[in-house]
Amino acid sequence: MNDVLATTLTYVSLAAALWALVLAIAGQPTRPDRWYGVGVLGVVALLELGLVVQAVGGIVALFVTERELDGFSFVGYLVGPVLVLALAAFWALAEKTRWGPAVLVVGCLAVPVMLLRLQQVWDAHA
Repeated sequence: MNDVLATTLTYVSLAAALWALVLAIAGQPTRPDRWYGVGVLGVVALLELGLVVQAVGGIVALFVTERELDGFSFVGYLVGPVLVLALAAFWALAEKTRWGPAVLVVGCLAVPVMLLRLQQVWDAHA
């Protein structure tokens, strides 16, 4: 596992959650035709790309490692953040009220938790 990538993804996720929280408090929906909407969606897209890179790298690492891992849990924690963030982003775009960014906050805050658990599974502290 790449610790630098996981740490970077955690910080990007927290930054996206903070941005979406500001939008939710301000009562602004996640609109792709406004600069604040494009900004938060751009950060989420960058985060999603990083999560896909981590998932591919983690699956490759699973096949070449000598470690005793629970493969299903490991792959689940690799793919889970990708799916959660994508669903939260689609929901945030579909929701035209202030609760769209709130859903994005929850999705972005779930990512660091799953990344932490992924690291624990990789380090065999499961």
